[in-house]
Amino acid sequence: MTPAVAHVVTVGMDPAADPEGAAVAAALGAAGVLVLSRALVEDDEGALAHALGPDDALTVILAGAGGSAGDVVRRVLARAAGARLVLNERMLAALEERYRRVDRPLPRRAERLALLPQGATVWVPAPGEPAWALESGARAFVVLPRDGGVGAALTEHLVPFARARVAGRGALLTWTLRTAGAGAAELEERLAEWLGQPARGAEVSVVPADGEVWVRLRAPGASAEDAAQALAPVEAAVAAALGADCYGRDAETLELVVARRLLARGLTLAVAESCTGGLLGHRLTNVPGSSGYFERGVLAYGNRAKQELLGVPEEVLRAHGAVSAPCAEAMARGIVERSGSACGLAITGVAGPDGGTPAKPVGTVFVGLAHGGAVTSRHFRFAGDRARVKWQSTQMALDMLRRAL
Repeated sequence: MTPAVAHVVTVGMDPAADPEGAAVAAALGAAGVLVLSRALVEDDEGALAHALGPDDALTVILAGAGGSAGDVVRRVLARAAGARLVLNERMLAALEERYRRVDRPLPRRAERLALLPQGATVWVPAPGEPAWALESGARAFVVLPRDGGVGAALTEHLVPFARARVAGRGALLTWTLRTAGAGAAELEERLAEWLGQPARGAEVSVVPADGEVWVRLRAPGASAEDAAQALAPVEAAVAAALGADCYGRDAETLELVVARRLLARGLTLAVAESCTGGLLGHRLTNVPGSSGYFERGVLAYGNRAKQELLGVPEEVLRAHGAVSAPCAEAMARGIVERSGSACGLAITGVAGPDGGTPAKPVGTVFVGLAHGGAVTSRHFRFAGDRARVKWQSTQMALDMLRRAL
C-alpha cells in the first residue's frame, strides 16, 4: 500500500530560517503523511511551478498573502489546476473582517487577494489569517499565510485535511523524540540495536538538530492508528535508552518543557544575560502563559552593568574576568537575590567572531544556575558563528534548569 505523500514549499523568504515549514512538516508526519521534500523558493512563477509536487501528492505552500509572493502562488496554482482566477466571496469577507479588526477599510488594491482559482476552499481559523485549499484530481494544494502565523490553520484545518487523504491509502507515521546534552554519536551507540532494523517494528534514525539531537521513529500502517500501535512499544524502549537526555516529543521545545515544570512546581525564574543579548528571555517569554513563571530578565553586557545590576563583586571581575565560572555564578546569585525568584539562570561568554583569547577562545561560554539554595556553573566550548553560539548557549542553560527541576 502506497502511503500518502506531501511536499512543503516556502515562498519568498530568507532561507536562513523556516520555522513555519518545520511546523507543517512535523504536523503532516504526525498525521501519517510522508513529507518527501521541503523547498525554499524565490517569489518567481517558474521556481514555484518547478517545486510543486507530482500528480498524486499534497503540496503545502507557505507564502505571504499580499505582495508578489501571494500573486505568484495564485497564478501558478490556477495554471496547475487548469482553473480560472475568480472572486471568492468567503475570502473577501475574511479580508474585510481582518481590516475591520484594526479599524481600517479594506484597500481597493487588497481586493485582488480574494481572487482564487475556481473551486478553491477557504479556511478561516478562529484566530489567525485565512488559508485555502485546492484539489485537482488526485493532486491537492494548500496555501498557508506566513504573515499571520500558521498555528490555527495547521491544527484546525490542515491536519484533518491530511488525515482524510491518508484514509484508504495507508499511513507512514513519524514520531520524534527530542534530546539535549548528548551528541549524535553517543546516542547512536545507545540505540545501536534499533538503528537500521525496520523489521523490529519501526525505522529508527538519529538526526542532529541545532543545539540538540532528534531521534526519529517511523512506521507504516493501514491507518495512522495502526502505525501508532506499531510505534508505541519501540518508542517506550528507545525513550528508556535515552533516559534523562530525552526532554520531549515532536513539537515540544526546551523552553516549553521548562515552563511546564516551573508552573507545575509553582516556581518563578529570573535570568541574567550577557553574550546572548536577551535571547534566553525571548525564548522563555515566547511560551504562552510565561507571566506565570518568568519574573524578570536583566541584560548586563558590560562589567559595570554586572556590578550595578547584579552585584557581581569587582574582585571577581578583576581576578577571573567577565567570562568565567565565578562571574556566571555571581550573576545567577545576584539575579535571584534581587528578584526574589526561586530559580536564576546566567550566561556569559565570547560569542565572536572577535574577542577571543588563547585562554578563552570564541565559543567559550559559562552558564550559572541558582536553584534550591545552591549555585553551580558549567563551562562550554561551542562551535559556529555568533548566532549559533548564542543559540547553543541558551539551549544548554535551559537544559541545565530542566534537569535541576
